[in-house]
Parts: sequence; C-alpha cells; structure tokens
Amino acid sequence: MLNQSRILIKGGKIVNNDSKKEEEQIKKVGLNLEIPAGVTVIDATDKLVIPGGINTHTHMELAFMGTKAVDDFHIGTKAAQEGGTTMILDFVIPKRGTSLLEAYERWRDTADAMTCGNRLHGDLGWTVKKEMETLAKEKGVNSFKMFMAYKDVFMLQNHELYAAFSQCKKIGAIAQVHTENGDLIAEGAKKMLSLVITCPEGHELCRPEEVEAEATQRAITIAHAVNCTLYVVHVMSKSAAKVVSNACRNGEGSEREAQHDMDGVLCYVFRHGPTSKADPSTPGYLMDLLEKYTTAHSLCQKALGKDDFTKIPNGVEDRMSVIWEKDVSC
Repeated sequence: MLNQSRILIKGGKIVNNDSKKEEEQIKKVGLNLEIPAGVTVIDATDKLVIPGGINTHTHMELAFMGTKAVDDFHIGTKAAQEGGTTMILDFVIPKRGTSLLEAYERWRDTADAMTCGNRLHGDLGWTVKKEMETLAKEKGVNSFKMFMAYKDVFMLQNHELYAAFSQCKKIGAIAQVHTENGDLIAEGAKKMLSLVITCPEGHELCRPEEVEAEATQRAITIAHAVNCTLYVVHVMSKSAAKVVSNACRNGEGSEREAQHDMDGVLCYVFRHGPTSKADPSTPGYLMDLLEKYTTAHSLCQKALGKDDFTKIPNGVEDRMSVIWEKDVSC
C-alpha cells in the first residue's frame, strides 16, 4: 500500500469496509508491489492496517470535579494516535457567565499542541446566542453541546435548552446534549450521602436508568419543537436508547451514540455519567446501535473520590480496540 508520502506498508492485514483504496491517499493495494527507489518501507507483519479513527467527543485538559484531565492536547493526542485515532473533536468549555469566544481562542491556542487532526465543538453552560453565531460563521464551529446534568455547574433548564436549540436551528448547527435529569441526580446524591453511602457504588445508585430516559425524551421533545438536529451523546441504557431509536424511526432527526462499559479492578476508576446499567443485555444492545469513547484521568485523580463518589472525575480511555473486540466479526 503506497501513499503520496511514498511509504510502503507491507505484510499487514488490510481492514476496510469495501476493499477499495482511497484515490487521494492510497495509490496501490495488492500483492508483490514494485518498490520504487526512495520509498520508506514499514513492516506491518501480524498487524492491522486500518483507517484512522475519528473521536468526536474528547475532553483534553478538562478542569472538572476539582481536578484536571491528565491528558493535555499534546500527550493526549499522541496517545490517541497510538490507539489508532487520527482525529479528535474537543470541546470549548468556558466558565458560566464568561465569554464563549474568548474561551474558544484560549482553546484554539492550546490545541495547536495536538499531534493529530482536530476540530472544536462549543460547550454551553448557558445560552450565548450572538457568540454561537459568530463561532459558526467565522470559526467554522458547527456543533454546540448542552448539559442537562451537573446541577449548579453546567446544567441548563428547559427554557435555556429551548433557546440554545433555537439558535442552533437558526445558524445551522448541531445541538448535542448530555441527557440526565440533573435535579433528580442531585437529590439522589444527597440521599446516598445522608445514608452514609459514600463509596463509588453511590454514583450508580443516584443515577437510576429512568433519569437518563426521561431527560432523553425531554431533549428530543424540545428539539422537535424547534425542528433542530439533535445529537444525544453517550447513551448508556436500553430505555434511553429505545427513546432515541423511536425518535429516529418517527423522523424526528435525532442521532445517537453509545458508550460501552469497561470492567476494572478499582470501581472508582471507571466512573462515568450516565452510568452503565446492570442489565446484562445492555452492552450488546448498545453496541448494535453504535460504539463510543471517553476521556482520561489518572488513578490518583480518580482516587480523590474513593470516599465520596460525588468527587470522582468522569471518564475511561480506550476506543478503537474496544470497537474492534466487541463490534467487529473477524
């Protein structure tokens, strides 16, 4: 397989959907190819030659839960490339009440340290209509994420979601939503702590499946009211997945993604929200819809919440290998 950079990859197993070559990048695919002078040869024996992954939802250098993601844009994207991901889409996350445009410029400067391709989403903890329009028209940002969880930090109320969705519709952007009922989760967390349930299991106990399904239905209803394109991120339960699937069948324009749970020795390492559900059929059900990623915090950062589950930062990391193992028939 020879590309425009004059590199020959030999001996590997070519993995693509239709056995065709990309005309712009790959010049030849075959057996016993001639090797022109000056070509760099890479031996891929016993390895897969696979298209690069695009991770559409990363949080490099995210300040959250009293700590900061251990992956910065340089180290994080180097790790992404090692795992087969060659492009990421990260999020600009300003503090509530501050300028989204200023945050974008800070993120853009920092993101120059990336070692792979990149684009940015906007991330809204409130509605900033004019700045959303400026980012879309002048900076090429065509998607904005809203949170229905994380009360008093990122969570938007229904009227704020309506305003943000309306602006997305107006400027031709995609509305992304983290769908969990933040009010119910906050009350559930208080209840768990009052019962002295401080261990990581409390995180799941205060997030029953219905808080995700309810918020997913509510987001779809609001998006349908303004007729905007909706992308529901990291769906984690069958009930929420069914809500999305029903909306897609009904032509309401919703997209979906699913995140596969990963087992670990230390349960606080793998905290994420929404949480994975105990129903053993859930992983397979979600994998049938779609597969997804997450972000990274170090073991020490995860341990900050070992005695108080509300302080565990979210996220696990591994993507291409999970998809290959769980969703590709060899």
